[in-house]
Amino acid sequence: MDTGTADIVASSAGGIATIALNRPARKNAITAPMYQALADALRAAGDDATIRCIVIHGTPEVFTAGNDLEDFLNDPPLSEDSPVFRFLTAIAGCTKPLVAAVTGPAVGVGTTMLLHCDLVYAADNARFALPFAPLGLCPEAASSLLLPMLAGHQRAAEKLLLGEPFGAEEAREMGLVNKVLPAAQTIEHALAQAAKLVRLPASSLRVTKRLMRQGLGAVIAQRMLDEGAEFRTMLTAAEAREAFSAFLEKRKPDFSRFG
Repeated sequence: MDTGTADIVASSAGGIATIALNRPARKNAITAPMYQALADALRAAGDDATIRCIVIHGTPEVFTAGNDLEDFLNDPPLSEDSPVFRFLTAIAGCTKPLVAAVTGPAVGVGTTMLLHCDLVYAADNARFALPFAPLGLCPEAASSLLLPMLAGHQRAAEKLLLGEPFGAEEAREMGLVNKVLPAAQTIEHALAQAAKLVRLPASSLRVTKRLMRQGLGAVIAQRMLDEGAEFRTMLTAAEAREAFSAFLEKRKPDFSRFG
């Protein structure tokens, strides 16, 4: 099976569904149609009884630069039913083992989506960043809940408030990444780990994943709703407009006039 769009390639073989971000000319920056394709691919894999495990990866040079800011400005996600929120709901609700292979930059949603993956393998060239606050926005994908749980409040605050990039080894120390590998081996290793999962009892994997997240599902869903409401409001506010304009004009933003 091969589906998706030119920028999102979904395929399956040997019980593994592979979802690849494939827009290298724009550093795999994600547009609204790409978010919809990602959501559709996750749901299709979840509904397919022959699929035992899902692998998400980018190109060898880049996982994703995050949201395509031009697309965000032209088509902002102003409702709960926007493609980006459909994708976040789909990945948070995925019941099958989810494996990610991160090569190169993983910015914004490229990092927060990993909080919903079960196994994450990063290349030694991986760089993570959560630049929501510097863009005049707030966290999404329940990262304001899950990152402090994973890394502790102070470390999560450093990443979410300052939005500064951090490397693969620090991500591993935080618990965000299972293992750091040479870039040329990362995607292959993730697929090999997925193949191990395929050989195990599917029911055991599903139940184990459910038990590990038991009690968190409703909390994650509510936090995503809360973050989404704040995010949509902030997206049209003056601070975000200044941040986006500065980014597109390749200058430093000036937030001094905002309270």
